Amino acid sequence: MILSCKDIEKAYGAETVLSSVSFLIEEGEKAAVVGVNGAGKTTLFRVILGETPHDGGEVILKKGADMGYLSQSPEFLDNSGTAQDELMTVFAETIELEAELRRLETAMSGLSGAALKSLMEKYDRTTREFEEGKGYSYKSLVKGVIKGLGFTGEELKLPLSALSGGQRARVALGKLLLREPDILLLDEPTNHLDMDAVAWLEDYLSKSFSGSLLMISHDRYFINSLASKIIEIENGVSKVYNGNYSAYAFQKEADRDSQIRRYVNQQREIKRQEAIIRRFRSYAQEWSIKRAKTREKMLAKVKRLELPKNTQKMRIILEPQTFSGNDVLHAEGVKKAFNEPLFENVGFDIYRGEVVALIGLNGVGKTTLLNCLLGRISYGGLIRLGAGVRIGYYDQEQSGLHPGKTVFNEIYDAYPHMKEQEIRTNLAAFMFCGDDVFKAVESLSGGEKGRLSLCKLMLGKANFLLMDEPTNHLDIFSREILEEAVRSYTGTVLYVSHDRYFISSTADKVIELTPTGAVTYNGGYDYYLEKRAERAETPEEREETATESKSDWLRRKDEESRERKRQTRSKRLESDIAAAEERIKMLDARLALPEVATDAQAAQACYEERAGLEERLHKMYEEWMAYSE
Repeated sequence: MILSCKDIEKAYGAETVLSSVSFLIEEGEKAAVVGVNGAGKTTLFRVILGETPHDGGEVILKKGADMGYLSQSPEFLDNSGTAQDELMTVFAETIELEAELRRLETAMSGLSGAALKSLMEKYDRTTREFEEGKGYSYKSLVKGVIKGLGFTGEELKLPLSALSGGQRARVALGKLLLREPDILLLDEPTNHLDMDAVAWLEDYLSKSFSGSLLMISHDRYFINSLASKIIEIENGVSKVYNGNYSAYAFQKEADRDSQIRRYVNQQREIKRQEAIIRRFRSYAQEWSIKRAKTREKMLAKVKRLELPKNTQKMRIILEPQTFSGNDVLHAEGVKKAFNEPLFENVGFDIYRGEVVALIGLNGVGKTTLLNCLLGRISYGGLIRLGAGVRIGYYDQEQSGLHPGKTVFNEIYDAYPHMKEQEIRTNLAAFMFCGDDVFKAVESLSGGEKGRLSLCKLMLGKANFLLMDEPTNHLDIFSREILEEAVRSYTGTVLYVSHDRYFISSTADKVIELTPTGAVTYNGGYDYYLEKRAERAETPEEREETATESKSDWLRRKDEESRERKRQTRSKRLESDIAAAEERIKMLDARLALPEVATDAQAAQACYEERAGLEERLHKMYEEWMAYSE
């Protein structure tokens, strides 16, 4: 054991954040802390670090263990040095030993006898210390981290004060990796990394880092590849699941279903016993009254189960008001420069019903390309929208929101025809309830602004959605809801994202933007990875591929692409149908509960959700049958 947390409690005034958090981290173990935004994950890290005092419980760190921490907004004591200088500070002692060796070498050149022997002994001791401090490898280690985290030569020359928050975060992460502490605490380590850098970090942590890892991350792909333990924080209480995120999600749902079934069965048995007790009492005989009292005592000892608490979740249904033509977007020879060329010769086509992921390295111009498509900035080349295309745009910066307005007025001013109750109902679907609707937009958190922007996007009922990093600021559970909404959407979607799990779950086409053009992959994320790997094939293999006639090759690829899309969509439909049917069963069980049946508002909510699911289920069955023929 390297870290132990036992019954950690933390409250801010009357608000309890953590009430009972317990878990163990073994040496070399990698674990992830998950929970909705505001669950107390970062607070837990600060308690572990000793930065925030806790109200109860204890934190035990193995004696002598070195702990490293990456915050979401790291700070540096000296902002005047460069990024490379800051990375090199990890090996300050080794660099000093290297300088000492050079001094000793110079001094020994003019000595002999006892004086030379004394210096040679010191030189041997210093050499051993130098080797133990990775003296012969530290420069290559630094270069590897610099390359892996995507630093450019120009960035390395800039003072830290001139770097962006994301760049400084990468410097702080690089320092931690080079330091190699016994246990790493990483708070959203992938936030400022592009997809290649995240893949490199995964590989580094899984193969090169031998210490323990405790991380907070919304990147499910990242968690899946590294974590062997999931620590969930819900309503201030922790629960530990062994396995990666996929295993946790499956077990979490199974536990919830089991808890509902046990609750329903217990309620049924309690009602049966109460009926028997009433019947015995109705006989008004001495023997029957004794039996009634005996059963009452037994019933009083039964530990009553509770329904699992319903964590409030976002509800989003994306649906176009009208359909576009089959050709949604054509781009040809698109280019853009800001003093220096950003990208050029970009061309691709998007068709109705496609979900397309636009990916590329940080700084390549993905958001700029979206702004070109929207006509917000000038560009070279041709961009043509198809017939009947109505665009809805989700901006990762939420620049379409008005800081001076309230949440309610943000929606009302955009859709003045909507009634107050209708606006409130839609805002409640995005977790703005009660007085939350009167909050000023400027006071909202990043996640709240993201949910408000998604609400406006949903109400717009556009048939072509352009989305720039839609999962930013959303917790894992909200991301899953957005994924389902995108999968069910019957319009067309083009989005920019670094969230590989989101891309893998939703995209049926990937466009990779580069400075010299765009490469289209007519398949999902796994297909994209497969084709990227094929770039490393031998010249002989490439020559063999080239012997096929171009027309035959294009036709075969087109057929393969259509078949992959058909199979992918069919599998998604099967999964969505199973999930919808399971949810209907759960709603039926909930409707059978007396407290729900006698609560008109709760029952109505269940009925409405069930009716919506039935309608969706019917449509999904029709589409699935068409794919299965």
